[in-house]
Amino acid sequence: MKKVGILIGILVILTLGVVFRRINPVQLGQSEQLDQSESNVELGQDQSTYSQPTVLHNRSMAKLSFTDQTNYVPATGILNEMAFPTFPTDSEEYQYFVNNIFHDPINVPLSTFSIDVDTASYSNLRRFIMNGQLPPKDAVRIEEMINYFTYDYPQPTGDIPFSITTEIAVCPWNSDNYLAMIGLQGEKFDLQETPPNNLVFLLDVSGSMNSPDKLPLLKSGFKLLVQELREEDRVSIVVYAGAAGVVLEPTSGDNKDQILTALEDLQAGGSTAGGAGIQLAYDLAKENFLENGNNRVILATDGDFNVGVSDERGLTELIEQKREEGIFLSVLGFGTGNIKDSKMEILADKGNGNYAYIDSLLEAKKVLVSEMGSTLLTIAKDVKIQVEFNPGKVKAYKLIGYENRVMNNEDFADDRKDAGELGAGHTVTAFYEIIPADLADERQNMLKYQEVTTKDSDEWMSVNLRYKEPGESESQLITDIVIGNQIKDRGSEDFLFASSVAELGMLLRDEEFAGQGSYQNLIHRAKQSKGLDEEGYRAEFIKLAEMVEALNKVQVYRGD
Repeated sequence: MKKVGILIGILVILTLGVVFRRINPVQLGQSEQLDQSESNVELGQDQSTYSQPTVLHNRSMAKLSFTDQTNYVPATGILNEMAFPTFPTDSEEYQYFVNNIFHDPINVPLSTFSIDVDTASYSNLRRFIMNGQLPPKDAVRIEEMINYFTYDYPQPTGDIPFSITTEIAVCPWNSDNYLAMIGLQGEKFDLQETPPNNLVFLLDVSGSMNSPDKLPLLKSGFKLLVQELREEDRVSIVVYAGAAGVVLEPTSGDNKDQILTALEDLQAGGSTAGGAGIQLAYDLAKENFLENGNNRVILATDGDFNVGVSDERGLTELIEQKREEGIFLSVLGFGTGNIKDSKMEILADKGNGNYAYIDSLLEAKKVLVSEMGSTLLTIAKDVKIQVEFNPGKVKAYKLIGYENRVMNNEDFADDRKDAGELGAGHTVTAFYEIIPADLADERQNMLKYQEVTTKDSDEWMSVNLRYKEPGESESQLITDIVIGNQIKDRGSEDFLFASSVAELGMLLRDEEFAGQGSYQNLIHRAKQSKGLDEEGYRAEFIKLAEMVEALNKVQVYRGD
């Protein structure tokens, strides 16, 4: 009888396992989802982007499966075979790019790049890490990781709308080299004193947005923004799915109930075919254009969108045209599985706006409330940096990150060339790793620092910066000289923390020039330089770095 009872129990367990495997994933709670689809890389036709599925993990389970850029190996065992449903493979697209390398200042004396204030890469890779997997390498843009955080740079004085800070110290991941930091601090404004806003929300309500981390999160985030609006602000809402339409005509910011009701009534459904969605949004922005205000379209989508222009080139040309008319475009990404990161970054760049990825309500609050001034108010446009290195002091240099922001040297003085925008209160940080020169080296005569006499100069590099006032077409030039007596054995608190973020990015991208970089060292340095951290972002970074270290150990153990 006892044996019969045991046999019955085994049959019941097996039956429950089969039933559980047949449950539709939609019926499961969000924390019970697990995607075990293989993540083989699919190259696009132009070989510049690839698609990779996103893997969701049940955080309540003891065993997790991990994925890297190229391969995902599902966990094995009875529990896995019997209990975990298989999800369809989704795709996400990231632009392929090659890591920067060291350059000899004799052959390549100038380094030119556009600033970048986007933060999407950091919050996106946080999503991967919190789901128990490492992000694809091309989802890791080091400059966006660094610029996710704010730093205590001095406020600008005089007529220039931002300050410039430079600092050189021993490189944390290679003690034989130096690390040079360039920091910009945009002027801060009281939000109540900023110019009026003419905002058009262009919202994706297609069927793919029918997920808790998509349209519901989008609605909650925009509701937070609405609460910050003033009477002089104007808001319109355009949606696109199977068809495009205006769901809210231009409405004063003090009529919050009407705006909130329009947001609350939004429902996801239909295919992603936007018709004239983006044209409608720009038309509304143009009709209500504020000469001395902030005129901006804010596109919110899961990334798999078609807003009404037949091809990508036509879309970028439209956005560039409207940019010249004074209407800027910001892009917010939501959700998992459909993110077209490469396209969203390009559209925001062409639209003189910024690109952020919203993975939680707290991130929505950060982007749309805490940093609303920098998100919505541009104080300097087409900001370019060009650095000239003194070969008498510098044997080689390497720009950390900014790979897809590098510009031709001749573009620096060409005011027709578009570059990045700086918002109110924004901080922008860039690093160069420097190999110091052997003073016995022979140096040629080229440019300012190519003269033989500059070997005895204490100047290491000239930092040249160009920017335009928001309403101007002619740039202004600023120059800052970095000299040897600025070099320190140990950097400032901001220098140390930002370099920790850069080091994590280099390790995630598996950079060959990471030197002696290690998770242990960067975590230790980040803890030492965390500072006041009132909002907890730096503490969160430390936890993420610790999780990445653990994920790498698990992969090594499993032989991935």
